[in-house]
Amino acid sequence: PIDAKTQRLLKLAIAVGAGREGAVRSHARRGFKAGVSREELEHTALLGITTVGWPTAFAARCWIEQALDQFEAKR
Repeated sequence: PIDAKTQRLLKLAIAVGAGREGAVRSHARRGFKAGVSREELEHTALLGITTVGWPTAFAARCWIEQALDQFEAKR
């Protein structure tokens, strides 16, 4: 019953929480391709600050930014 956009954000959040760089990058690209905005993807990473800590959440935000920049450069 969870809509597709929320599913994309949840998968990204799980990857952020697990600290899995490759999964964060992959889910960010997949979400972006599916129409999730850059701001929504980055916000998902920043929501992790209180749970996984600033360093992990900020690293994930950087991975998302890099993945989307690379994706957009290839288009």
